[in-house]
Amino acid sequence: MTMPIVRRALLALAAAAVFQAGTATAQDYPNRPITIVVPLAAGSGMDTLVRLYADKLQGALGQPVVVENRTGAGGVIATEFVAKSAPDGYTILMGSAAPQTLTQFLQKTGYDGVKDFAPISLVNTFPIVLMVHPSVPAQNVKELIALAKAQPGKLNFAGAGGLTQFAGEIFKYMAGIDMTYIPYKGGAPAAAAAAAGDAQVTFANYSDALAHLKSGRLRALGMTSAKRFPQSPEVPTIAEAGVPGYQVDSWNGLLAPAGTPPEIVNRMAAAVQHGLKDPSTKKRMEEMGTEPVGDTPVEFRAFMQAEVKKWGDFVKQSGIKVEQ
Repeated sequence: MTMPIVRRALLALAAAAVFQAGTATAQDYPNRPITIVVPLAAGSGMDTLVRLYADKLQGALGQPVVVENRTGAGGVIATEFVAKSAPDGYTILMGSAAPQTLTQFLQKTGYDGVKDFAPISLVNTFPIVLMVHPSVPAQNVKELIALAKAQPGKLNFAGAGGLTQFAGEIFKYMAGIDMTYIPYKGGAPAAAAAAAGDAQVTFANYSDALAHLKSGRLRALGMTSAKRFPQSPEVPTIAEAGVPGYQVDSWNGLLAPAGTPPEIVNRMAAAVQHGLKDPSTKKRMEEMGTEPVGDTPVEFRAFMQAEVKKWGDFVKQSGIKVEQ
């Protein structure tokens, strides 16, 4: 009769010791450098964004913040690496829409985009821009759809897999048209190819599109966002321009491995929110074509869960395939 009681007592003591150790670790956090893993190459828009506010995080947390680029497989390599890292708050992912909420429905991955992570904060959002080369006679979305229907399969669009291709595939599906996809190794090369006339249409992240829009080498027909983008209010959304209900949001957010103590997650979230309130940081982000957010871990998790459901349902319904 005494053995079960003793065993339960020992288990309770062990559990208490683990809890106390975790609490002590959280209270001591951070006491060494923090690494933010970026799934894109150095010099990319996401990389530039992370480095922009890494200094702000470093100031708020009192420890160096190191940026580590782990490229490949459309962000899957970096995402899986962080998912399997120690949940101690020292290895953080700069997550993005495709590898976090879409890719798992298109190919086998070694992680679950929501369950294997502790969301910290949604850092920023930005639209994808539907653009055409000036040689394409369509002046708006409705004219582009009419042109595509008159020439099935003859129009092509450039993208970089992931969300930029997905935006185009959704557009095709919802508009009832056919366009041929031309893959490129990055968003910037895809936009440059369209600007050079090597592709007729492209769906590009706003940061990759901006220079070409300003130069006039590409013409914007619509934004994938739910509302007009403040930096280019003259460009209508695709939904209002001819495809009701169309919406594809691109975003970046910081995530820790699942199991990271809530105290650490909240500490990091507070540092992110503090950094994004800095006027110079906000201004620079807006110049890059992105909108700062800085929400709470609870809000970010709810956002991701909604995105996963939306895209999971859509992929099953449409049968869309996207290259990674």
